[in-house]
Amino acid sequence: MQAIQHQMMGYDRAITMFSPDGRLLQVEYAKKTVRQGSTAIGIVCKNGVVLVTDKRIVDKLVVPESVEKIWQIDDHMGATASGIISDARILVERAQLRAQQHRVTYDSPIDTLSIVRDLADLKQLCTQSGGLRPFGVSLLIAGIDETGVKLFETDPTGIYFEYKATAIGEGETEVKDILNKEYTASLTTEDGLKIALNALRKVLGNNFSLERIDAAEVLNENKLFMKVSNDRIAKIIGKKK
Repeated sequence: MQAIQHQMMGYDRAITMFSPDGRLLQVEYAKKTVRQGSTAIGIVCKNGVVLVTDKRIVDKLVVPESVEKIWQIDDHMGATASGIISDARILVERAQLRAQQHRVTYDSPIDTLSIVRDLADLKQLCTQSGGLRPFGVSLLIAGIDETGVKLFETDPTGIYFEYKATAIGEGETEVKDILNKEYTASLTTEDGLKIALNALRKVLGNNFSLERIDAAEVLNENKLFMKVSNDRIAKIIGKKK
């Protein structure tokens, strides 16, 4: 009833308008959009970091390979998202540009935190500027730089946190329960992929299939972002392609 009263009074019509109880309803709606998005998982391992996500292909006529849910930002960094994927694409393209500019200017790879802060600053700006709407997407950004292996999550408010392992999207609660039980600092990327894939299989149930999975990793030994092949995913989950 309280939410309906707020809507009737117009507190959810402008991003710059606080409700009487101190809420920005447009921002809360953006966070709900993320919770309805496809599940994405990130895990920091002793030899690198992995990202695994559900492409959520609902039309059998769609070519699975054309759906991209994990993007390379730089040689040593990648990202995945949950929510409005077109919003994510704009943010990822901005991150790619920042990474390229840093390489041209300083002849060195940009650190992960600088990319995260830049995207979080833009997200926050869109929560206090009239005529704009919040980005309806959360991002998981993973990379390896001089400070070590990093995994960050940013949400529509512009806040960010560093994680050892986390999940976003519709299966967030179930996957986080699994991560809390099974995560250890001694995991390898192979272990991390197995945990993430098994968690996705539990969340998706009968809808789980190889065509729906996108996965990538960045390893300590070469600090290179690499997509995980379908053959390797099939081997990990014990299925034939």
